[in-house]
Amino acid sequence: MAKKFERFGVMIDMSRNAVMTVESLKQYFILLKKMGYNSVMLYTEDTYEVEGEPYFGYMRGRYSIAEMQELDEYASNMGIELIPCIQTLAHLNQALRWGTIPVDCNDIMLTDDEKVYDLIDRMFKTLKKCFKSSYIHIGMDEAHMLGRGKHLDIHGYESTNEIIKRHLAVVCDIAKKYDYVPIIWSDMYFRSWNNGQYCFIEGEKKVPQEVVDAMHPDVIPVYWDYYSKEEKHYSDMIKNHKQISKNVWFAGGAWGWHGFTPFNGHTIETSVPAIDACKNNKIKNVFITMWGNDGCESSNYALLPSLLYIAEYAKGNTDEEKIKAKFKRITGVDYDDFMLLDKPNQVDMRTNCKLPPNPVKYMYYSDYFSDFLDVTVRDDVNAYDYYDDVAKKLYAVAKKTRKYGYLFDAAAKMCDVMKYKYELGKKTRAAYENGDKATLERLAKTDYVEVAKAMHKFGLAFEKQWYKENKPQGFDVQDHRIGGLIRRTEACRKRLLDYVAGRVDSIPEYEEKLLNAYGNEPRSIESFKVYSTVNVISH
Repeated sequence: MAKKFERFGVMIDMSRNAVMTVESLKQYFILLKKMGYNSVMLYTEDTYEVEGEPYFGYMRGRYSIAEMQELDEYASNMGIELIPCIQTLAHLNQALRWGTIPVDCNDIMLTDDEKVYDLIDRMFKTLKKCFKSSYIHIGMDEAHMLGRGKHLDIHGYESTNEIIKRHLAVVCDIAKKYDYVPIIWSDMYFRSWNNGQYCFIEGEKKVPQEVVDAMHPDVIPVYWDYYSKEEKHYSDMIKNHKQISKNVWFAGGAWGWHGFTPFNGHTIETSVPAIDACKNNKIKNVFITMWGNDGCESSNYALLPSLLYIAEYAKGNTDEEKIKAKFKRITGVDYDDFMLLDKPNQVDMRTNCKLPPNPVKYMYYSDYFSDFLDVTVRDDVNAYDYYDDVAKKLYAVAKKTRKYGYLFDAAAKMCDVMKYKYELGKKTRAAYENGDKATLERLAKTDYVEVAKAMHKFGLAFEKQWYKENKPQGFDVQDHRIGGLIRRTEACRKRLLDYVAGRVDSIPEYEEKLLNAYGNEPRSIESFKVYSTVNVISH
């Protein structure tokens, strides 16, 4: 356990396609324990069994009651408190799709409905059979449209604070029935008076009294934030939180939710000031969240360097050589070698971005013809040489480590894709605009062929990584995406050859001028987080 903290843990997302196998999770527990973590939250929106609710987690690889009991017993025996982390308001789009649960709107359950509270009761009843912990995280975050759908039709307009206060009171009564201490994400208590924003509040503010009154006295709010590199920001937000509760927990973030490869460096840069702020403001319970947004493309194991660094820093160890030596003892891999997994996203290191750029995601999915993201490709960046060099380094590490070689092999094969694809749309457009059919033919017969081959090889390596760590459910999404990219590559290649041969007169997509991908905002590209926003521009 890290010094100065009662609970120092991680929260692992099991709800964004990937559900780790029981065996893989057990191995992860061992690593976390060696690093100094003493608690784990399993974030399961619908990926856990609920008695009497067959559609809950249907075809999603949910954990059975027996699996949860096995995991809890295993963690408990090694001194790790396993805490269920669920949702009791929003973030339930997968569960709500079947029409068996009353819906307000979007991914939000209908509050004040007896069927909803019966479901929550059965959630708690089931989980109580599985986990020894007296704590349960009940979510309640990002219910942006709360009360604006069916609730509005039934009850008329009510403020967010009114609805949450009443709903939380009922949920707390159910929790008390099962001797649970409820924990919630705190953002909904700030959005209502800060133009919908949460983490980007600047400075210490006076929290409105009606917001303070909306917080239930039995609930522990968790301040989550993984964006700032300034201790003062975290410190101010902790003080804001202490106006609504004296017992505040903090959740930072290990950045693995931004694409296929991790952001260990960015994780450390945002976590160090957060840990300092927690210590200086006497926060006793700290968690590092490991989200898997938009398909869970990155491996949780790829974040081991930053998780160890954070744990050591929390203990007061700032000696990087000692940290690296401990990492080697725990994993058998050099710390600096593991940090190479960050490199694929560092082809273009910009300094004016709020979020770390993730070109391995947005340029991987970027379309060759509807190429609105090609405005982000700078002329002074030689992507082929960069990715070729990184791929060679990753392959070398893959050969050295049997246990984690698959991680480096998959990342290397992604680089093999990117060395062709990163600039391919821009090169194709430039040749088209210059009337250079010879270059178009060359690209169609070389680069487009090579990138399709590389995508196929990456797909196989990514599949190996997935099945080594996760249950099979969810990889169908990745198959569709990767297969679609290969099919699209061939389709664009054929159209180029048709144009060169005169079978078509033009490529209409290239007749349209590229604009700023952020609309009228005068800033450079940072990151695109969601698959649908980087390639399906007609949505």
